[in-house]
Amino acid sequence: MTETVDPAPRRAPPADAPADAVSRDAVGSSAGAQIGVPRAHESAHLHVAGEAPYTDDLPEVVGTLHIALGLSPVAHGRLIGLALDRLRSLPGVVAVLTGADFPGANDCGAIVHDEPILATIAFDDDGTCVGELRYRGQPVFAVVADTRDAARRAAARAQDVMAIEPLPAVLSMQEAHAMSQYVLPPMHLTRSVSGNGACAAIAAAPHRLRGAFDVGGQEQFYLEGQISYALPTEDDGLLVHCSTQHPSEMQHVVATALKLSSHQVRIECRRMGGGFGGKESQSAAFACIAALAARRLKRPVKLRLDRDDDFMITGRRHGFHIDYDVGHDDDGRVLGVEVTLLANAGHSADLSGPVMTRALCHFDNAYWLPEVALRGHCCRTNTQSNTAFRGFGGPQGAIAIEIILDSIARRLGKDALEVRRANFYGVGERDTAPYGQTVDGFILPPLTDRLELGSDYFARRADIAQFNAHSPVLKRGLALTPVKFGIAFNVAHLNQAGALVHVYTDGSVLVNHGGTEMGQGLNTKVAQVVAHELGIGFDRVRVSATDTHKVANTSATAASTGSDLNGKAAQHAARQIRDRLAAFASGLHGGDAAQVRFANDAVRVGGVTLPFAELIAQAYLGRVPLWSDGHYATPGLHWDRETMQGHPFQYYAYGAAVSEVVVDTLTGEWRLLRADLLHDVGTSLNPAIDLGQIEGGFIQGLGWLTTEELVWQPADGSMQAGRLMTHAPSTYKIPTANDCPPVFNVQLYGEPNGHDSIHRSKAVGEPPLLLSFSVFFAIRDAVSAAGDHRIDPLLSAPATPEAILRAVMAVHRAC
Repeated sequence: MTETVDPAPRRAPPADAPADAVSRDAVGSSAGAQIGVPRAHESAHLHVAGEAPYTDDLPEVVGTLHIALGLSPVAHGRLIGLALDRLRSLPGVVAVLTGADFPGANDCGAIVHDEPILATIAFDDDGTCVGELRYRGQPVFAVVADTRDAARRAAARAQDVMAIEPLPAVLSMQEAHAMSQYVLPPMHLTRSVSGNGACAAIAAAPHRLRGAFDVGGQEQFYLEGQISYALPTEDDGLLVHCSTQHPSEMQHVVATALKLSSHQVRIECRRMGGGFGGKESQSAAFACIAALAARRLKRPVKLRLDRDDDFMITGRRHGFHIDYDVGHDDDGRVLGVEVTLLANAGHSADLSGPVMTRALCHFDNAYWLPEVALRGHCCRTNTQSNTAFRGFGGPQGAIAIEIILDSIARRLGKDALEVRRANFYGVGERDTAPYGQTVDGFILPPLTDRLELGSDYFARRADIAQFNAHSPVLKRGLALTPVKFGIAFNVAHLNQAGALVHVYTDGSVLVNHGGTEMGQGLNTKVAQVVAHELGIGFDRVRVSATDTHKVANTSATAASTGSDLNGKAAQHAARQIRDRLAAFASGLHGGDAAQVRFANDAVRVGGVTLPFAELIAQAYLGRVPLWSDGHYATPGLHWDRETMQGHPFQYYAYGAAVSEVVVDTLTGEWRLLRADLLHDVGTSLNPAIDLGQIEGGFIQGLGWLTTEELVWQPADGSMQAGRLMTHAPSTYKIPTANDCPPVFNVQLYGEPNGHDSIHRSKAVGEPPLLLSFSVFFAIRDAVSAAGDHRIDPLLSAPATPEAILRAVMAVHRAC
């Protein structure tokens, strides 16, 4: 069941609100409005017909070559020999390339330049080589062949052509931490209201709680794997079709690696078959390798990874280990907290720095914490370099405080919801985050009240207690968890976007913007914004492929900012055209340009109503520019990464969820029986798309916390050490339709954003993933019921059946 509910009372936009707040009036009331409409995805008809082309579907130019990568067979080692001539002589092989073949930097590090595109290798005059191998699965060389099959057959012989001196491998973040082995310096975030510090507050508190928690990583498992298709163009140019969330970054990295100017490299992406952060920085290596081969051989070259290689080469969500020391009072209020967060960064920095920053900035989640001392360490291990994933560290940080509050409630014999409410931020007081930003628009108390009543939380809690009292094997659990999620890039200059809008003489409209479509509906929302601004039907608007030769210097489609940034930029462009048309129309027909109304494919001016297309034709003859560029930069953001203080977020998105599960205490198997979600998306641009994002985020988070387990072969001295064992759907289990609850109630809260976002909407990409916390804590509640809630379960994430069974057995032993 999905629906939209309006809170009561609904807040009106402030009197000095910008035109965005009243833009429905600009098109003549809500009649013909194109925003707030539950519209299907703009490519849905192509998706269901199998006619939506992805990069691998593009027709291959005659003479296209294919690449496969030769991978390191060890987790850590010194390469002392590489007999590539054996591969060059194989049937169909055209070339074999190494990192030494890049004319520019053999590096694709997103922030720190510490990540080679292909393994760093130095060749002596006599042809011998020395190189460093950092993880099992690291690309060492690229085989270019006439067919993909020939390239893969040659690359599969990688181990046969390498002479390797194995070195000890570090595979766990705890081991790396003990060795002080980090990819970046440690981070510290502190706040003390009293001035005495967190340590003193903990020592003076009536109660003290110490513990540790592990939460695993997560594979993005995008349906379309990593792929780049590079084609040489005239005058030393390159066109690279790339499945990427960050075309401008790909342009920059390719140009740098090949010693080209950016204007020589064009990156195009029409759509991705999913990204989830995994194509923000990590598509760079594949774009660079394909571009190198295309430029060197002067032929089109495609590099498409199969699923196994994608798993083995690329990174994923960071796994975290969390140690905490907390002081609290009799009501469960946190008085002081010290926490150390370890993140498994992998072999290089990638985006680990901003991921840890966001984890630290989301540790507070929805709660006022007066005395805080947080330490974050990005640990260097001999594994894939971990990267962005939906939530970008926020989920790992926020779940830590939820673990703490859940344990406090159990120790005090209170319902966890009572303890959570006791720690909520205030309004007008107790409302400053540890990093210094005021938590404004804090709607969680009324939102939580509405969800509690609508889900019959306390009545169900009583029913579950009765059920558990008479059921020795099956135990039910229930949990309600809230979400507060900050929206913006932590780095201020990334919060900008550009767009182009073209109106043709027949009244049709073409839009191009810097965001990328990965199935989330960004292009649909941007088209709705433009259609609404011009007062025309949605079908008149078409959004073209993201292209670095059209909108330059774009930011990644990430941090849930896609619609906020690109929607505003497209609105700015469309509004300029509308204003020109209004001035032209009032000049022809009289009246005030400010009174011209655009709605329902028509223009009302001076008592006359014209079809939109007719006015466009007249405007063309009148030499009115019918195209415009637009730009938007999010105001008011600043961040000091040294002090970890500032105003990193434009606003916060809120939500809460209630989940009920049943656990079989003999096997550890469990089922999600019901989920009730209430989420804040401001004034929804498209309720259908927003509901889909909420449902999808919740299920994806459920997978992270319950079924998706990453397992590496331990460092046992064998050549298999460091091998990712869960590298395919046969061993890595993402949720299926069967994991959706039979009762799944999803509602939009519906209160307008108090900040000047696009049509007062809120971002919906990442925040809903944290609603899945309710599932994990419902499982924890059910396990706790096995000991009559006297024992705090030792349950980490993912809560697989094996982990649940171990936790149940531990509860039984403790009782």
